[in-house]
Amino acid sequence: MTITIKTAEDIEGMRVACRLASEVLDYIEPFIKPGITTNEIDKLCHDYMVDVQGCIPAPLNYAPGGYKPYPKSICTSINHQVCHGIPNDKPLKKGDSLNVDITTIKDGWHGDTSRMFMVGEASIASKRLAKLTYEAMWKGIEQVKPGAHLGDIGHAIQKFAEGHGFSVVREFCGHGIGRGFHEEPQVLHYGKPGTLMELVPGMIFTIEPMINAGRKEIKEMGDGWTIVTKDHSLSAQWEHTVVVTETGYEVLTLSAGSPAIPDFITAKA
Repeated sequence: MTITIKTAEDIEGMRVACRLASEVLDYIEPFIKPGITTNEIDKLCHDYMVDVQGCIPAPLNYAPGGYKPYPKSICTSINHQVCHGIPNDKPLKKGDSLNVDITTIKDGWHGDTSRMFMVGEASIASKRLAKLTYEAMWKGIEQVKPGAHLGDIGHAIQKFAEGHGFSVVREFCGHGIGRGFHEEPQVLHYGKPGTLMELVPGMIFTIEPMINAGRKEIKEMGDGWTIVTKDHSLSAQWEHTVVVTETGYEVLTLSAGSPAIPDFITAKA
């Protein structure tokens, strides 16, 4: 497993790409209302990335081994869709929950982040799952510091999510990121403390737990990309890109419109 340790200059490039990715989510939020289609959201995000930010949307035509090229510029996963939902012409309904996943490429660096949005007034169950998934991600982020292990991140997320009666998707994970969209290491969202790779300053990776209201099992749809819960239960996901610093971590995918950081993090900071 070859991990690319980023230099100070590399990290500066990543800061820019990651902030821009988060700013796409700031930009799109007011448009997410009942009646808009995910294709319309995709076009708005694409045009903003290309025409305003001077970025390249990383997912467009992305084709890892064994996959056909991804046809859109963003991923939009609705309700029981876990990840990699392909935008289409179906209007969003009041009460839908939506994950929008953005990856920008700026000056060769990738910035990767996702957020949950509620379409109109969502159910209590949907809002609770989104809120607790957000907190689970931050429980993982909180573990990041030199000398900690990848297993510490996964354990913190799993313990928190399962403690609230939810399940953690196993088949998809966070990943190293930089000049490549997906680099080493893999960042599991479950695990045992003190296991797997030790963290060192200059490592950059995503933490992006997929948490299901029901069982953890998933299945792939016929389009070859969209992943859904097997039991049709709701799923939620949030994603940040973080760098390991000399003393802890820095979240790179923050912007003016990012949701508030949970109290348990700010109290410590």
